[in-house]
Amino acid sequence: MILTWVLGSRGLLGSAICRRLSRDDNNLFFSAEKFCWDDMQRLPSQIEESVRAFSLQAAKTGQWEIYWAAGVGTMSCSEEALAPETLALSVLLQHLQLNVQLMDMPGAVIFSSSAGAIYAGALDDLITENTPPAPTTPYAHAKLKQEELLSCFAAENEQMSVLLARLSTLYGCGQASGKSQGLLTHIARSILRAKPIQIYVPFDTIRDYIAADDAAAAIVDTVRMPQRRFRMLTKIIASEQPTTIAEIVSIFKRLSPRPPRIITSANQLSSLYTKRLRFRSIVLSEKPQPRSLFVGISQLMNAERAIFTKSQYCGEHNGTTPTSIDKQSRV
Repeated sequence: MILTWVLGSRGLLGSAICRRLSRDDNNLFFSAEKFCWDDMQRLPSQIEESVRAFSLQAAKTGQWEIYWAAGVGTMSCSEEALAPETLALSVLLQHLQLNVQLMDMPGAVIFSSSAGAIYAGALDDLITENTPPAPTTPYAHAKLKQEELLSCFAAENEQMSVLLARLSTLYGCGQASGKSQGLLTHIARSILRAKPIQIYVPFDTIRDYIAADDAAAAIVDTVRMPQRRFRMLTKIIASEQPTTIAEIVSIFKRLSPRPPRIITSANQLSSLYTKRLRFRSIVLSEKPQPRSLFVGISQLMNAERAIFTKSQYCGEHNGTTPTSIDKQSRV
């Protein structure tokens, strides 16, 4: 039995990882209180207290895993805005390393980051783990700095395994509306609300979209592979099914009786996105085939429709008028 802790368990990826872990014989650990990610006076002590509680529970299982799926940063964030996230990770690793009980048993730290950000400036037509990182934004530089913290942690602790999971573009139901990201969710919600859809990149832009549940399964399966026992591993997690924005819009047209109303324009974020990103993992490459984008978008539409219908029902019975928020799409 393994004690597992998912930081960011309420997010798109974190909740998917929790669902995947719940299928197996795992003990899921949850901190006693919600972390105050925007309060760097309080957050370090919360992390320290949680590591101590995690250690006490891990003593009963003899093995542990920590999944870092946390973070509030986006591609447009400044270096200053991302610094607290890096500091929080550093504090976590420091307290793990100071905990003799945890360091004496087999443990793994799994860190998720954006492959699209890390390889944004890459010149390779097909990006693999052998492609050198080519960051173009403060966000990508911050992620690489965070990965370096984990590399040092793995080098200094022989019992530890560290997986750096670089993910292609995630999508799925429940994506936060407070961030300017999530093109597929943005389109689905806009169609349901009869709202125009803002797209800020050309229609021939290529991306690799992977459902959050498929990405979570790939991450956990990589960590749990029988031949594991890596000290440090970097792996791209992607569907390896490159798709253009035009193909995505076509899928939505096939699935919806109401054709999407597309508005294309450029804004200050447009230059942050490279035109084509194709991924292929050459590390531990035996993996199940992820769901097709058509199936994934169909599931997304059904889930968002159910949420929308429920919100309409609740709004009517509460005597209020439901409202929606249009967000800029991220790809």
